[in-house]
Amino acid sequence: MTYGQRSLLAPDGPPAAGVPGVSAPDGPGRRARLRRLRRPLLVVAVIALLTQMAFAMVTTAVQQSPTIDEPVYVGTAVVYVREHSLRFNPEHPPLGKLIIATGTVFAHPRLKPGFHGDQGQLGRRLLYESGNDPWRVMFWARLPVMVVTLLFGLVVFGFARDLVGRAGGLTALALYTFSPDLITNGSLATLDVPAAGFVVTAAWTVWRARRRPLVYLPLAAVATGAAVATKMSTLPAVPVLLALAGWSYWRSKGSEGPALRRAAHALAAAVGVAVVLVAVVWAVYLAVDPRLRWTAPAELPKVHGLRALLIDGMPFPEPYRDGMRVQFGFESMTWRGYLFGRLYSGSLWYYLPAALLVKTPLGMLALWLGGALALTAMTRLRAAVPYVLLPPAVLLAAATQGSRDLGVRYAIFVPVFLAVAAACVIALRRRWAYALTAGLVAFVAVSSARAYPFYLPYSNEAFGGPSKTHLWLHDSNVDWGQDLGRLADRLRERYPDDHDVWLVYKGSGVPSWYGIHGRDPLKVPPGEVHGLLAVSDTSIAKAQGGLEELIRGSRAIDDVGHSITIFRRP
Repeated sequence: MTYGQRSLLAPDGPPAAGVPGVSAPDGPGRRARLRRLRRPLLVVAVIALLTQMAFAMVTTAVQQSPTIDEPVYVGTAVVYVREHSLRFNPEHPPLGKLIIATGTVFAHPRLKPGFHGDQGQLGRRLLYESGNDPWRVMFWARLPVMVVTLLFGLVVFGFARDLVGRAGGLTALALYTFSPDLITNGSLATLDVPAAGFVVTAAWTVWRARRRPLVYLPLAAVATGAAVATKMSTLPAVPVLLALAGWSYWRSKGSEGPALRRAAHALAAAVGVAVVLVAVVWAVYLAVDPRLRWTAPAELPKVHGLRALLIDGMPFPEPYRDGMRVQFGFESMTWRGYLFGRLYSGSLWYYLPAALLVKTPLGMLALWLGGALALTAMTRLRAAVPYVLLPPAVLLAAATQGSRDLGVRYAIFVPVFLAVAAACVIALRRRWAYALTAGLVAFVAVSSARAYPFYLPYSNEAFGGPSKTHLWLHDSNVDWGQDLGRLADRLRERYPDDHDVWLVYKGSGVPSWYGIHGRDPLKVPPGEVHGLLAVSDTSIAKAQGGLEELIRGSRAIDDVGHSITIFRRP
């Protein structure tokens, strides 16, 4: 029996004497038969939820052209495997790209060794200039991320089941598998979902260490190290996880021995987790290049003050620390954002919470709130608050201080952790709570299914759905370059006689490979632009000067994937 299950689920003892319609001999047998059916039914439900998520991810992935970041990660993954070189994409540690590489090895892409361009040019060379089929390469690159996304769904299920039993586990898994943001990012060869998945795995195993620390603290250390070796944005969660590791060890010992000795042992446990964490990061870099050959980029940003002290004090390989310098360089830049129809320079601290409000199903938002309240209000669940709510709160607080208001993917850990929290509504053990939870989960499922296959530009019903998301948000919330293939199909099927095509595309794909030979309307006077004008919605959101004039003098006639608008210019 897992923690909390006995107190939160219905008791398993014999029926009370005198209950009408229940005979003493038949009661235990009936319950035994129900218990025997419970496990296979649970397995069937888990498989069904994961299967629908797998279907959604796979069928979405095969329709989407490469998003902006993917070619960089895929090209770097190929270089890792073939050349054992760390020279590309140092701003992100290697583990996520090594996961991608487990798929690209089956695609057998052609790429001449020794490429000397930048990482964006590397991705373009691999996908479009080496005789490869980008559809095939991208599918194999995305497949491992889809697999780990499904595996992390099992972690979410296990975490919630530990807290509130089987029904809670299924509730959490349903919210995870129907989340449009998780389906979107789980179907791409990117790093966001793997990083969030490793953090929630670390939190779950640290929670379980309250009972069996010698088994689960090493697992928590490996998971934490894996998170840090995937994305540097997970570093703010490390102090929280280390403190929870020490606290879990302390709790596991109860009142055994003097308090000072138990405190010393708890501190040692946290230090042990930190040592293993560091070892995992080193092992990941050594897996790419056992000799750790590294030359700092010539344009490596200079970092000063506390940030420099932080970097120099990190016990990680030099490529990792230089990658942190690159990230701090990005943070020192001024980026343009777009929120609720307003274009601005810089960043807004409330951007990510606002974007989550737009892009999260309404039923999920309600369950997040109700679950968080139940988790904090109920005495028997309150011990789990630091494990379930504190890591995402710290990560979100850190993310809101960033300079890049580019998408909810920077907060993808929120739907992962809050799926676990939402399941705690079940702990109320009231019929209305069960009915309300079931109804809200069904609402989430319907909202998610209605968006198929356009999960990336999803917004909930209060904001008009996927076709209206571009009015509220931009960039990877809506338009990440994913619909270049769909645009080619649309032009070929609906506009075969239009030979004057003009294109303003935001993405890393090569339009000509897909058969789109559009000209750049910004390179000629507006009076010379006639016929079809296809514009990425992010470019529309940021339109100024010549592009704004072109759009104002055009008529919108079509929409492609809710991310590209086709205009007709007279």
